[in-house]
Amino acid sequence: MAVMDGEKKEELPDINTAKEFYSKYEPKEILGRGVSSCVRRCVDKKTRGEFAVKIIDLTDGSNKISEELRQVTHNEINILKEVSGHVHIIELVDVFETSTFIFLIFQLLKRGELFDYLTEVVKFGERQTRSTMRSLLEAVAYLHSQNIVHRDLKPENILLDDDLNLHLSDFGFSTKIENGKYFTELYGTPGYMSPEMLKCTVDEHHHGYGVEIDIWACGVIMYTLLAGAPPFWHRRQMIMLRRIMEGQYSFPSPDWDDISESARDLVSKMLVVDPTKRLTAEMALAHPFFQQVEDTSRYSAKPFNARRKFRVAVHTIVAYHRMAAQVHQHRPLQRAVAARDPYSVKCLRRIIDASAFRIYGHWVKKAANQNRATLFENSSRADQRRLQELEEFASAVNEDGLLMCPISSAGNSLIPQSVS
Repeated sequence: MAVMDGEKKEELPDINTAKEFYSKYEPKEILGRGVSSCVRRCVDKKTRGEFAVKIIDLTDGSNKISEELRQVTHNEINILKEVSGHVHIIELVDVFETSTFIFLIFQLLKRGELFDYLTEVVKFGERQTRSTMRSLLEAVAYLHSQNIVHRDLKPENILLDDDLNLHLSDFGFSTKIENGKYFTELYGTPGYMSPEMLKCTVDEHHHGYGVEIDIWACGVIMYTLLAGAPPFWHRRQMIMLRRIMEGQYSFPSPDWDDISESARDLVSKMLVVDPTKRLTAEMALAHPFFQQVEDTSRYSAKPFNARRKFRVAVHTIVAYHRMAAQVHQHRPLQRAVAARDPYSVKCLRRIIDASAFRIYGHWVKKAANQNRATLFENSSRADQRRLQELEEFASAVNEDGLLMCPISSAGNSLIPQSVS
């Protein structure tokens, strides 16, 4: 249910072609668009309850029915029904199907995508990361216990409710793994693909991949939450893919200066190139990083002690006055320093990152050894996108003989194809 740019028309299906849906639900405003779908808020006519309807148009540009898209959607429906009831997986409420449209009714999650929330806050603290990753890994562990691999984990496919509780969505690429079977097909979004999945495209004798690819994606997501930037990102896609296959990432300063060794260790053990040495979801949940949760019950269990309470109150007041004094005694920022390297100043760094999100809608030149000057280039996003696509195309053809082409059923998900 990720919000994506698409070319499909936005008009609602004709009421005569979808009488069953219109008899029960009243469609409202658009919440998001996909390559072949549109997500709207809808209201149950009897209960007045609010839901989200994903309207999938099965016709292509020439008005022919896409049986492949119908099959992909049926696969998603079957998996959603199988995992129904898990607290961290989106709930499929109802399904309606006509000759040209499929209507999927989901619970309404008003806070939208985790990715959009990240554009507001830039990055998470460890406490919020711990809560988010625990929920995500619990959902992934449940999928794997059912022999299901998601294959497209990313912040755009994670939705949040009003209390910021996580709900995993978009199971279009998900599939069942039976009898130790491995897969070689390339699915998902490049920045979150695992090394073993990418190696299947360059080594025809590669044995394939399994559920371990989801753990790699979890490692990329956790790194992104903590640092405010993905670990392998590069504007040239082929360079990014090489970094992934070689496991080339780091914990650069200043983004990781205040992040604990426990958090770094968990990320490192999920971003392991060899899938046989990578943590499972259950092992990741047992990592010490998730044992650092505050146990408030131990404090309430202690008997009241007036002397101890008074001492705590005195220390609190002293600490407050010291912090208040620091507010008025902060070190002045020299104009020359800010002009020469504004990103080295912590207070300015957060402003720059937040501004970049609002302008570009994604992380821009945030990782180490990359030129941040392009943040201030005065060119439109459309021009930048076209230039980037041309550069990636030339690089793909000249260097590797591979071209990343969009899959018709997913907005930002790509597959590489040979170029003769």
